[in-house]
Formats: sequence, C-alpha cells, structure tokens
Amino acid sequence: MTTPARPGSFTGATNNAANGGLFTDTLIDGIPDIIGVDVDRAETAATNAEASATTATTQATSATASAATATTKAAAASTDAASALASKTSATASQAAATASQSAAAASQTAAGTSATNAAASQSAAASSATSAATSNTSAAANANSAISSASAANTSAGTASTQATAAGNSATAAASSATTAGNSATAAGSSASSAATSATNAGNSATSAGAQASSATTSANTATAQATAAASSATDAQGSEDEAENWAQKINGEAVTGQGYSSKAWARGGTGVDGASGGGSAKDWATDTTNTADNTEYSAKEYAIGIQRRGQANGGSAKDWASYVSGVAKVDNVYKSARAYAIDAANSVDNFNEKYYGNYSTDLAAVQAHVAAGKTVEVGDLYFNTTDSTVKYCTVVPAGADADGTWLVIQATDTSNFATKGFSIAMSIAL
Repeated sequence: MTTPARPGSFTGATNNAANGGLFTDTLIDGIPDIIGVDVDRAETAATNAEASATTATTQATSATASAATATTKAAAASTDAASALASKTSATASQAAATASQSAAAASQTAAGTSATNAAASQSAAASSATSAATSNTSAAANANSAISSASAANTSAGTASTQATAAGNSATAAASSATTAGNSATAAGSSASSAATSATNAGNSATSAGAQASSATTSANTATAQATAAASSATDAQGSEDEAENWAQKINGEAVTGQGYSSKAWARGGTGVDGASGGGSAKDWATDTTNTADNTEYSAKEYAIGIQRRGQANGGSAKDWASYVSGVAKVDNVYKSARAYAIDAANSVDNFNEKYYGNYSTDLAAVQAHVAAGKTVEVGDLYFNTTDSTVKYCTVVPAGADADGTWLVIQATDTSNFATKGFSIAMSIAL
C-alpha cells in the first residue's frame, strides 16, 4: 500500500484512505517519526555539548600551561633580584673599603707634610750652626794672629830690660793662654761644623723620607680614587640589575625590557601588551575571562565551559548552553537547541502522544473513563487498543456525559484483493 502521509504536528493535518492512510483522520502514523526526530536532535545537542566540554578542557590545559610559564618567569625574576641584591651588597662593601683607603691616604699625606716641615726646620737649624762655626773659626784665627804679634814684640823688648823681659814673659804666657784658647775655639768650631754637617745630613734624610711618604700618600690617594670610582660603577650596575629584575618580576605597563618580552606578573595576571593581544593573553584571562576573547581570537576555558558570548553564533555555544540552555525557540549555535531543550521537546511529544493514544483497555467506556480521570479530554481521532477483540480503535464521535463512551471504530487495513497484480499492471503499462 501507499506510504502514509506524515503530518507536521497534531493539528490541522489529515491522513485518510484517499492519501494512503489506514483510517480517516487520525495522526498516529506521524507520531513515532516526530519523536524519533526529537530524540535524534537531542543526541546531536548532547554530542555538541560534549565537544564544547572537550574544548573547554583544552582551554583549561592551555591556561594551566600559561600559569606554569608565568611561575617559571617569576622564579627567574626572583633569581635575578637575588643576584642584583648580592651585587649591590658587594658594591656597598667596596665603596666602604675605598672610603677607608681614602681616609688612610689623607692621614699619610698629613704625616708627610708634618715630616717635610720638620726636615725644613732641621735644615734651617743646621745652616745656623754652620754659620756659628764659621764665626768661631774666624775669631780663633784673629786671636792666633794677635798672639803671634805679641810674642814678636816681647822678644824684641827682652834685650832692653829685665822688667820688660818679665812683662814680655807674662805677655808670652798670656799669649800662650790665648793661643790655647784659640785652639780650643777652633776645635769647638770644628765640632760645631761637624754637628752642622750631621744635622744637614739628617735634614736631607728627613726630606727624602718625607718625599717618599708624600709619594706613597699620593699613590694611596690615586688607588682610593680608582676604588671609589669602581665602587660607584658597581653600585650603578647593581642598581640597574635590581631595576631590571624588578621589571621582569612585576612590570605591567609594557615590556619588561624593550624588545625582549613581558614580566611574569603581566603573563600571570595581565598588563599592557598582553591583554587581548594577538598571540597573548594572561593566564588569568585564559582561565576566567567571560567578557572578551583572551587573545583577540579565542575564548577562555571558563567561557567555553559556562559563558554566553558565543551563544547563537555559528559553531558557538558553551558546554553549559549545549547541555541546558532553554529560551523559547532560541538555538545554541543558531542551528540546534540544547540537549535539555530537545529532551523537553521529546517529553512534550510523548505527552502529545499520550493525549492521542490511551493504551490498552477492554471496552470503549473503560478507555474513555480512564482518559477523563487523568484530566484529559476525549477528542475525535483519539486511539486505544481494545484487548477484547485485539484491534486498534479510534474515536469518531466524542462522548456526551460521564457514562457515555462516544463512537469508536476499528482501524481496518485497506482491502487489496481487487487490486491488479504486478504482472497485470506491467502488461497494462506496456499496452498503454
């Protein structure tokens, strides 16, 4: 027989014998197909929900990897900061040593100045002693000449008178004393000259020592200056390293170092150049952002799991939407509804089927009474299976009153006994 026409719903469609149906106006032939379609759609929605959940899991894995990368960069930044602190400590110690060396050099220079002053004083005293010795020597020579003159006058006067001889002897004695005194003065002058020479030598040695000390002080001062310069340079380098380490650890308003990348904090929690940037996105955004895309292209794990940004878009919808979104006739991805929506449709289809098909009953009245007791209304086209005569019956006239059963007719197959056989049909077709 001809395949029955499939109705689109339970209202307005017909399925009668003229159209190849088994009975006049029932809708039962289309019900299994409708339920089957709803079940297929529910399975498709469940599959889409599972795929979306898989995507969400993948995004969560990516977010975990980003967080691990951020942790690694934070550890490296911490190491750099520790190195910078050690450099700064070393620079501070070097600067302190340089300051001490500079102080010692200043003290040495002061001592050298004092020694030079003392040497100059000694040299001046030696010069004075030499002058005094020269004066004493001159006086001794004058006294010696005077004694010689006196002796000559005495010898000349000796022949004249004894008194003069005595006087001359006395004068000679005095002259001898004067000569002795002059000799002593000359000796003293020599000693003074020797002392002056010794003093001069000592003064020269002191001057030489002072010069050496002054040279040593100058060398120490130069070394201290060089050490102070090196310490200042080390301090500058240490401060630069500390600043760079701090930038790698927590700068969020741009790259940590221009052209070299962003800080650990920026990759972990977000910052300028990372948020929403192509190929970027912080670990936090990849994990939890449900307002924007993480990298200007893809969405976060949380968005794929429970978000609504992709709702109604082609290939869109979160795992939660695919599982449970229900809002009128709205679709999750503009094509299919959620698994819950299709499940509700399937349940409604079953409810509609139960409205039309009552089940198994022994009489028309029993079927009607059970349907009414369930709070439902008997309508033309309703069906039930009569267990008494093992037939499916359908209502053609609704019952009137509590004890009425209406009019129910047995669904009968179309009699095909008078139909042409296949061979006759073929022959007629050829003949025509």
